[in-house]
Amino acid sequence: MTDSDELDILLHLQGVGKRFPNGTVALRDVDLVVRPGTVHGLVGANGAGKSTLVKILAGAHRASSGTMRWRGEVQDWQRPRDAHRAGVATIHQNVPLAPTLSVIENVFLGSGGRARRDRAEREAYHRLLDRVGYELDGDAIVAELPIGTRQMVAILQALAAGADLIVMDEPTASLADAERQGVFGAIRRLRQAGTTFIYVSHFLDEVLELADHITVLRDGTVVADRPKTQFDETSLVRAIVGDNVAAELARSSRSAAPPCGRELLSVHDLRSPRGIRGVTFSVAAGEIVGLAGLLGSGRSEILNAIYRSDRRASGSVVVDGRPLTGPTRAAVAAGIGLVAEDRNRLGLMLDHSLTANIALPHLDVLSSWWLADARRERQLALKGIASLGIVSSGPDAPAASLSGGNAQKVLFARWIFSDIRILLLDEPTAGVDVGAKAEIRRQIRAFARAGGAVLVVDSELEELVAVADRLLVVRRGQVIAERPAADTTEHELLALASGLMQGVAS
Repeated sequence: MTDSDELDILLHLQGVGKRFPNGTVALRDVDLVVRPGTVHGLVGANGAGKSTLVKILAGAHRASSGTMRWRGEVQDWQRPRDAHRAGVATIHQNVPLAPTLSVIENVFLGSGGRARRDRAEREAYHRLLDRVGYELDGDAIVAELPIGTRQMVAILQALAAGADLIVMDEPTASLADAERQGVFGAIRRLRQAGTTFIYVSHFLDEVLELADHITVLRDGTVVADRPKTQFDETSLVRAIVGDNVAAELARSSRSAAPPCGRELLSVHDLRSPRGIRGVTFSVAAGEIVGLAGLLGSGRSEILNAIYRSDRRASGSVVVDGRPLTGPTRAAVAAGIGLVAEDRNRLGLMLDHSLTANIALPHLDVLSSWWLADARRERQLALKGIASLGIVSSGPDAPAASLSGGNAQKVLFARWIFSDIRILLLDEPTAGVDVGAKAEIRRQIRAFARAGGAVLVVDSELEELVAVADRLLVVRRGQVIAERPAADTTEHELLALASGLMQGVAS
């Protein structure tokens, strides 16, 4: 690269790697060139290294190897403040604004904490609105704004701080269509005026629409890096997921799905302000149905609505021919169990024993005269520990002492040795090792073979295709396609979920 070429580069990474103290290698020899006044798309599957790279650019992580040049000068930012002062602003999906302050106070948050703004600052605020092409009351309280408007506040905040590069990490995952278009319009207008963006998104149609150049990460390395015009839908999807021969062999060796029994779970016109828009489907006894979708698609929200943990959800949920009404307790009584994605916050009681965690949903059955039957609770726990191979110091060990895989097995033991007939699984194998994954997958299939119905969410499409009998593709709160697992691929599911392929649910 010549000196003249280097002058036309805003950010230049060469051979950047990141190894964490536990030995995990998140990035390997990453090269990245970002030119001023462009939108640079950064894409990859979950675990590809995108988040680690964003944190290095934001100054939250330091690279373990390689060099980073900003405006031609080698940089080693040691804290977010260093990147911010250099002119790099990062906007995450969960916008970290001060909710009790006004818009204008948030926009100029770094310039002081005055409750009322002087005329010069208000004039500067209106100049920022003109740059973005947006109208927003500066005195509005941020907590009262919709998420799309908060994204705009974050963009204004970055511009007020003098950012030359704005890194947007999954900026539209929680936005409605109108809000997305507002954000897109602001990005286009600012790009024309010279502001540079790195746009990180699972929504590949958005990346192909907005980006000038696209870099694809897979397993911590750059596998494709070229102008957007040199990508088509097929090549972009293939670059992201690769040609996984092992997955194809696993799929071809799977036995045919057993005949399914009666309809055990029926969902009709399920809706929620949390992002579900008229979802209808059913799951039969003996069937494993996977919900395939990207971050923010509404996958987890569907599970929470069925389980009644989303109290604002509407629509019909029927369990074995009987309408489900009432709170979560009614769902459990009807035979529905949920293994939540965030097992530490929503699943386990970390300071309590394995026995208490496994027995939790069944205290009414395991109790006599409103008193807990410790012997029966312990028997249930010992059965779960033995059957799932949970490695611990015993049933009295606190859940906090378990590894990720064993903690996940505890959540399975909570449900599979009960009268539960419908199992809702949200990222059941996330953060567990290969051996634990195999055992969890075996338990899922055993539950279905015994006549249960399973609805599973998994960000790893390969894992989802391997375990499910049928797949429903979820995009922006709707089921947009349905595929038999034996007749689809990760490529097709990703193309459908990301909007690169149109699907019609059957």
